[in-house]
Amino acid sequence: MVGSARVGVDIGGTFTDIVVRRPGKRSLIMKVPTTRSDPSVAVLEALSSIAQDGNIPLQAIDRFIHGTTVATNAVLERKGARVGLLTTEGFADVLEIGRQMRRKMYDLALVPETPVFLAPGRYRQEVRERIGPKGEVIIPLDEATVLAAAENAVRAGAEAFAVCFLFSFLNDAHEKKARDIVKARFPHLEISLSSEVDPAFREYERTVVTTFDAYVKPVVDRYLANLEQGLAAAGVHAPLQVMQSRGGVAGAGLARKRPVRLFLSGPAAGVIGAQMTAETAGFRDVVTVDVGGTSSDIALIEDGRPALKTEGTIEGYPVRVSMVDVNTIGAGGGSLAWIDGAGGLRVGPASAGSEPGPACYGRGGSQATVTDASLVLGYLDPASFAGGSMRLHADKALAAIKDTVATPLGLSPEEAALGIHRVVNSHMAEGIRLVSIRQGHDPRRFALLPLGGAGPLHACPLAEDLGMTRIVVPRHPGVLSAAGLLAAPVEHEAAAAFPFAMAESDLDRMRASIAIIDRACAERMAAESIGDAPVTIRRFADVCYVGQAYTLEIELHADAADLLERLKADFYTAHDRIYGYAPQVPVKLVNLRSVHSVTGLAGIDDGAWEPSSGPIEKRSVVIWVGDGRTVEAKVLDRTAMPAGFAFKGPAIIEQPDTTTLVTPGWRGRIDSAGIMILERE
Repeated sequence: MVGSARVGVDIGGTFTDIVVRRPGKRSLIMKVPTTRSDPSVAVLEALSSIAQDGNIPLQAIDRFIHGTTVATNAVLERKGARVGLLTTEGFADVLEIGRQMRRKMYDLALVPETPVFLAPGRYRQEVRERIGPKGEVIIPLDEATVLAAAENAVRAGAEAFAVCFLFSFLNDAHEKKARDIVKARFPHLEISLSSEVDPAFREYERTVVTTFDAYVKPVVDRYLANLEQGLAAAGVHAPLQVMQSRGGVAGAGLARKRPVRLFLSGPAAGVIGAQMTAETAGFRDVVTVDVGGTSSDIALIEDGRPALKTEGTIEGYPVRVSMVDVNTIGAGGGSLAWIDGAGGLRVGPASAGSEPGPACYGRGGSQATVTDASLVLGYLDPASFAGGSMRLHADKALAAIKDTVATPLGLSPEEAALGIHRVVNSHMAEGIRLVSIRQGHDPRRFALLPLGGAGPLHACPLAEDLGMTRIVVPRHPGVLSAAGLLAAPVEHEAAAAFPFAMAESDLDRMRASIAIIDRACAERMAAESIGDAPVTIRRFADVCYVGQAYTLEIELHADAADLLERLKADFYTAHDRIYGYAPQVPVKLVNLRSVHSVTGLAGIDDGAWEPSSGPIEKRSVVIWVGDGRTVEAKVLDRTAMPAGFAFKGPAIIEQPDTTTLVTPGWRGRIDSAGIMILERE
């Protein structure tokens, strides 16, 4: 599948990143400010830049892959649809009751810990029906109550429907019939079924994720439809593909049917890009830290594979969707510095975003941010920020640091700026500990791979704090998420409930269930433009001890003769690594999962590293470093560094999409692929 141009577009909170791959040529990269009111505007503006600045006919684009925040933002900004929730009689309040685990027990503001906003009481309607715990029909579906419930919800203002009946994951007949009835009466409304969105036990979690799917479905559908129309009008004939939360891409048509799988798709793309970079550089075990304008996304890659989880959270609410295990914290270049009531310096989670942005942007921001601190400390060049597309205002940064932090704390602006960096670095280091030490991994045996516009600026202090001795800096860290879109596999996943004790599990029944979900994946894959590319199939089982409530995802070797014994042994090993113990007692299966993927459609390799012909050393500057002293650092142009070039810190490495801070005690080199390797002396 060789084409003229392949485009990856990742929308962040501050910038929209674009990478264009062309056979035999270096990638074209660019960053444009994100249009918060309508993210598609920035995407279409980027297309205009591709055509004009890159001299690339839009008709030549044969792949267009998008990492979107629309689904996540719809939840964060409460801009989803009003959802009518149809439940089994007696279960209308599952969404509001939730689990009896109250994390904010003493919160006097009484903020709900369950996502009641998805479907307030007047939108929740009960239906007379009942499926039993073995999938048997106890009470037949009362079709009249389905229609009455739907009409009641629409009269209340419902704009979409979620259907979540008891034990539908074992028998979905009632849910499918209910959908037919509602669709016949209200053909214009979107409907999500729990048996399709999340066919697994745990009533609250299944209800939440199904209602989330219905909540964002109209928003995602409109956005992707408008984007597809905009691309077609601009002359892009390539089908639109979208990154999913597990790290694979899917066609927009299929993504619109299952929008809940688009949560956190941008961070997933960054991890995939980091995976490919690490593999190119010869590293199998890395921790990634993606520092953007509003947040930092941290993930772990072990033995060349990103860590995955079967359930994530959004605003603290459970979202039972397979996703790359990314720990997101409110620490980025735009994070605001502030003084708390006790006189302590705090940074984030609030952010200046892209509008108005840090004070140094000169767009009206007046509060000190991490980017302002970086400028005051001498790490950033006001004239070359973002490749020279934006000039920073050092005087505004200095004034913001002085007014917001330095004067209240009785510090110099430089001391205050250094304090801001120390605080935000400590937040990031703690985030790394959560994905490594908390999961049974020693971060010291991993390399650190920074990405995002600000990641390389914080890498050395973070590595020192965690005892890490190697840092892998990609060729284009600032747009690695967009590049990761082009490296991601086309992927589809299907799951089925399989609630049986392992001793009772019938291998024929298990293989029959696997065949059903394999067939579902194959049907979805057939709708993608993959040609004759080979499909890789991996299967997993959610396993736990008998009597245990939470599971671990264990890879299932379906063709192995000792399938169950191997699965049990792998579960014991994983449980011991994560929790420190693994009693050899009976275990049970809960769910089966199949993942079909096609890789190799595009990579992020730019070919041989070809440095520019300009001088490597640009100038010297005085910077502040972590121990509170000033040092003279050489400013080097990374684009001019040839393969094999070596240097020592302190140094500042500039390139159009980011800046790398190399503190004293570190040495660096450029490998044959143009990747920068930093090592602790």
